Amino acid sequence: MSINRDKLQESLDPALRVRPRVGWGVLTYFLYSAVFYAIFVLNGIDYTRVGESERTLLLWYIAPLSGGAVLTITMVTIYGWWRPSLVERRRLSRWTMTLPIIMMVIAIVNMLIGDFTRITPLMWLYLILGSIMVGFNEEMINRGQLIVALRSRFGETGVWLLSTAMFAVFHLPNMFWGIGAGALFQVMIAFGLGSIFYLARRSTGSLVASMFLHGLWDFSVFSANGASALPIAGLLAPLLVIAAVITVPIILRRERGRDSAQSVSRSVG
Repeated sequence: MSINRDKLQESLDPALRVRPRVGWGVLTYFLYSAVFYAIFVLNGIDYTRVGESERTLLLWYIAPLSGGAVLTITMVTIYGWWRPSLVERRRLSRWTMTLPIIMMVIAIVNMLIGDFTRITPLMWLYLILGSIMVGFNEEMINRGQLIVALRSRFGETGVWLLSTAMFAVFHLPNMFWGIGAGALFQVMIAFGLGSIFYLARRSTGSLVASMFLHGLWDFSVFSANGASALPIAGLLAPLLVIAAVITVPIILRRERGRDSAQSVSRSVG
């Protein structure tokens, strides 16, 4: 099958200093989590107040993301996994961009309806820098190097399910920093939104698309936190989750069916 040839080629690529294995991807995931949450603990975060002021953004947004960025860049460089992490070999059909586009529109509308008079120029700078790092860090960790690692052992459905579940569970410790049991709801939302970020990568052929979408969404949420009269992103996020959880398995099942049919056709030919 073509996907197996892609996996083999990826594993034999001389630019990959470390051959992709599940353990290496999981190691980077846990190291990133350790660095990120250690800075949370040191700075005494209250998650519900992250976007409150210049100080909270610096200590609870910029600081942990900066530490995470250093770790992410270091590990991916050591592995030599930049290209397979950033470039998708097998793109999905264009129509699978539908959910990522809808999510992008919701994020933009969420910002347009907000009142941002409380946000200072320095807060805007922190929000922009933080959102760029969120998109880079979490996508490179979960839908970049982790996908590369998981593809060394699992089929694409398993890759989507495991990478997205790990992305979702990453948010669970927030229960200790101000949102309590609400973190369980955040984990469910993160699974659905992570599935849409996965579609952004697969449908465009580039991790940059999911980085952009992820950063835009977080920028919309944190900048409008407490400012928007109607937090449309929060209201519509559950609908996005439901749509993604239903749609992604169907898309991957169809892809697997096409691969099987093509394999049979080549064998007969």
